[in-house]
Amino acid sequence: MAQYMSDVTALSSKGQIVLPKAIRDSLKIASGAKLMVFSDGDSILIKPIPAPDISEFRALMDKAEEWADSVGMQEEDISDAIKTVRSRRKK
Repeated sequence: MAQYMSDVTALSSKGQIVLPKAIRDSLKIASGAKLMVFSDGDSILIKPIPAPDISEFRALMDKAEEWADSVGMQEEDISDAIKTVRSRRKK
């Protein structure tokens, strides 16, 4: 079951807010953490963006390597592929 917490904070003259320490601690939000801000025009929701897990990145890279092998792509082909995609985007 979700634990609900609430507290009061203020908006600074620069539009900044301070998340109360108890909430930061409970969500393990550290200084410099990235947060996503949503609004429905009446309410504001702030959600932490979790840092990517290096094992997830490694799994994606492994899949990419498998795909490259399956289509016969070599490391030297990457530069040409990037140039092709960038030229298509400019059109």
